[in-house]
Amino acid sequence: MAAAAASTSLPVPRVSLPPSARPAAAPRHGLLIPGRRGCLRLRGSPAAPAAAASGSPSVPSSSPEAGSGIGDALGGVAIYSAATGEPVLFRDLWDQNEGMAVVALLRHFGCPCCWELASVLRDTKERFDSAGVKLIAVGVGTPDKARILAERLPFPLDYLYADPERKAYDLLGLYFGIGRTFFNPASASVFSRFDSLKEAVKNYTIEATPDDRASVLQQGGMFVFRGKELIYARKDEGTGDHAPLDDVLNICYYELVNYIS
Repeated sequence: MAAAAASTSLPVPRVSLPPSARPAAAPRHGLLIPGRRGCLRLRGSPAAPAAAASGSPSVPSSSPEAGSGIGDALGGVAIYSAATGEPVLFRDLWDQNEGMAVVALLRHFGCPCCWELASVLRDTKERFDSAGVKLIAVGVGTPDKARILAERLPFPLDYLYADPERKAYDLLGLYFGIGRTFFNPASASVFSRFDSLKEAVKNYTIEATPDDRASVLQQGGMFVFRGKELIYARKDEGTGDHAPLDDVLNICYYELVNYIS
């Protein structure tokens, strides 16, 4: 695992959002792509995309970069609908020309922190809908494991998908391993959300954990696409280190306003 990217600190343009959908805080990191500390800027300012650099052993070489054609590559990946159990290609999930989609990759369906993230995504879905953004939640495991989470949390089946072979995770260069799962300092952020986590797991069951136990070492991430273009990406540094949804929402609204104007 070799390639990483360098980052510059440039602000994201501020936008005026409808009061009912205004995030609590503006994005702290801007529009991002995976890099040395989990995320780097992709676009949203006059600056050119971050140039690739080497030297970080913790970042997979498959991390997407600006101009890498990651949207085309991801479009050909098949995942499975939790509702039907049937395979579906990513490119069939949203308009590949101008449609916007938030693709949230959970660790696996038996991860308590992912139950919390799924509950937040569920409660935020109306705000994504108001921006014309398709929400797609993907987890590691089989469709039957996905349905356990969907039924007990609950979570809408129509927006939930399973990736048992972790194909999308590998393509997007998400972290995998014992260190990231159990010992990364970023995982401590979950303690600040104890009440949210406690509420999300009140109907939790370990039965949603993948039968392939190695899958529990997978980390997740958050990605935003307009058509095939990747406009935001953030890799979870550790277990429970999820992208702030206020950041993701603000980016979606900025893209919407920018596109209309």
